[in-house]
Amino acid sequence: MKQVVQNYKSGELALLDVPAPGCKPGGVLVRSAFSLISTGTELMKVSEAGMSMVGKARSRPDQVAKVMQSVATNGVPATYRKVMGKLDSYTPLGYSLCGVVEQVGDGIDDVAVGDLVACAGNEHALHAEVNWVPRNLYTPVPDGLAPRHAAFGTVGSIAMQGVRQGEPQLGEVALVIGLGLIGQLVVQLLVASGVRVVGADPDPARCALAERLGAAACGDPASAAVEAAVAELTGGHGVDQVYLAAGGGSNQPVELAAHLSRDRGRVVDIGKCSLDLPWNAYYEKELDVRFSRSYGPGRYDPSYELEGRDYPIGYVRWTERRNLACFLDLAARGSVDVEPLISHIADFDAAVETYQSLKDGDLKAVAVLFRYPDHKEAEGETVAPAVTVPAVRLSGGASAPARVTKSPVRLAFVGAGNYATSMLLPHLTGRDGVELSTVVTTTALSAANAKRKFGFAEATTDLDAVLGDKSIDAVFVVTRHSSHADLTKKALHAGKAVFVEKPLALGEDELADVLKAVEESGNDRLQVGFNRRFSPLLREAKKRFGARTGPASVRYLVNAGRLQHGSWYLRQGSEGTRFAGEGGHFIDTVSWLLDADPISVYALATPGNDDLQVVLRYPDGSTATISYVTSGPASLPKETLDLVADGKALRLDDFVRASVYGSKRWVSSRLPKARDKGQEAELAAFVRAVRTGGPMPVPLTSLAVTTAATLAVQTGLAGGAPVTLAGAE
Repeated sequence: MKQVVQNYKSGELALLDVPAPGCKPGGVLVRSAFSLISTGTELMKVSEAGMSMVGKARSRPDQVAKVMQSVATNGVPATYRKVMGKLDSYTPLGYSLCGVVEQVGDGIDDVAVGDLVACAGNEHALHAEVNWVPRNLYTPVPDGLAPRHAAFGTVGSIAMQGVRQGEPQLGEVALVIGLGLIGQLVVQLLVASGVRVVGADPDPARCALAERLGAAACGDPASAAVEAAVAELTGGHGVDQVYLAAGGGSNQPVELAAHLSRDRGRVVDIGKCSLDLPWNAYYEKELDVRFSRSYGPGRYDPSYELEGRDYPIGYVRWTERRNLACFLDLAARGSVDVEPLISHIADFDAAVETYQSLKDGDLKAVAVLFRYPDHKEAEGETVAPAVTVPAVRLSGGASAPARVTKSPVRLAFVGAGNYATSMLLPHLTGRDGVELSTVVTTTALSAANAKRKFGFAEATTDLDAVLGDKSIDAVFVVTRHSSHADLTKKALHAGKAVFVEKPLALGEDELADVLKAVEESGNDRLQVGFNRRFSPLLREAKKRFGARTGPASVRYLVNAGRLQHGSWYLRQGSEGTRFAGEGGHFIDTVSWLLDADPISVYALATPGNDDLQVVLRYPDGSTATISYVTSGPASLPKETLDLVADGKALRLDDFVRASVYGSKRWVSSRLPKARDKGQEAELAAFVRAVRTGGPMPVPLTSLAVTTAATLAVQTGLAGGAPVTLAGAE
């Protein structure tokens, strides 16, 4: 097997072929799926190994003291041979991983072969393809937690033990100094404990990340911002706890801790930083200085770690193993989110190059994971499960329109927010053959405003009255995303044609329920607001491009931009992710251009999932990459698209200009200021289908696959692998 090792004398890093460990009693053999590089502790070791002998001695005075004791006992020559022999040896790296149990030793009855486990220990959870792990240093991974997230178990336990030492209480205020990997986890654990958190770190990116993960405010410790935030949150009294999660030789962290603590506050040292305590400052406030020993009680105790002797829970509530299990449980339940901390995932074969990039500063990272060659065998965890596209069936076996109407078509709107009033209703007001019958909103005033502005015959807050009105032909669902699926089901069962603004659903269960409503009601008169395929400019460009014989490559850049503070789009807990809300637009556009539905989805994201790369694969081998970014400048066009196939290319520039390159070149004239993204043509097609009883503008199967593909993006991000759209082919 292969293992990452380092020669502490020369600093050499290597990926060595070494014998696999045997399975001893009292433990299990674990084949690694993902292991985590601790960018603090491990890089410190790597950096120390590259120092001169004098530098090594200065960095480890504790080891120098041992050497001097050995000289006094054994003499210089013997001590020299012993020290140089130890330095000139390979030592392992790593201490946090997730993998699959490959063999169970005697005396183990809490896991079985094939179980997914998280492992800890700098002698047992190494960057190696296989490790032997004793009983108290592994714990089963909860259902639903991705292996790459479970690989954070050890560092999560370190952060958790530090927080336990601080004894946080609801309503307190804490200061976290150092927002690296451990500091970011400490922030989340404190927030989950009901504590308001201020962070301090000189890196603006890490400050921004901590604020996204729940910190009230963060800033450079050398600036006045941190002190101002503490004063505001504590009324000038100072923080209740300080967590030192910083490294390095500066004494600034302990000085800042004293300055910003309240009287009798608690200072917890988690990281390895200078601790030259300013006596007067700590004495006058009577500060309680505490140390956090790694993963928790049991650490450095051979009888606990190697012999498996547990501490009675009545005397020691939180041990190493219990901390590890607790952190995984929090991650599985979403109380702690480690995904935004993952800066890079490297193949294990590239381990040496990855360490070198981190050491040289070419790779800026909070957390880096190694992915092992056999990780796909890890009990179905590293390959994201397939997203099943529910079969589209009708109880009557054929399309059953709500009814064929005569002019005018009577429409009801459920919701009258910004999109409805700016992008839909203006195209319907005064349109021949259309009557705006009723508008339904949750507040009476908004309904009255819509009635007055757009000429609805009635305004109400009673949805049931609208669904029971047999004179209404079609219902528009233009509410917040979380209500779309439920309202669509109700309208389908009421026999109405339904136009639901994207998204159709926020989860696989919701999508299945909508399609079940189609089957039960026999009513497939459904349209989702995927308007871009109706854009006159894009339709003309597709016509000019002509028929396609070979597979195509598509690149679609969406410069989504930042959302304003307070936007309801940010309420991911209730309204879904931003991409789940609008990503279907772009997937549908690509599928329409390729005249096919996708069969698999692969997604990658920057920390915080702010910028996404979504790769779609189609039955004929075509591929499409959708770059959905929020970090671009406002001056950059929102949407640009390129399709290349058969020696031809189609380019769309933000629905203002389109070009086709081939034997001849075609370039559209520049459109007026207002971009036509197809809403008017889409509404006309929907009204026509309702009036005539003809096919809906987009096949129901395509709507279902596009929705499933959009939802698969989040599944793929969680699992770190392509997601197959089962049933889409």
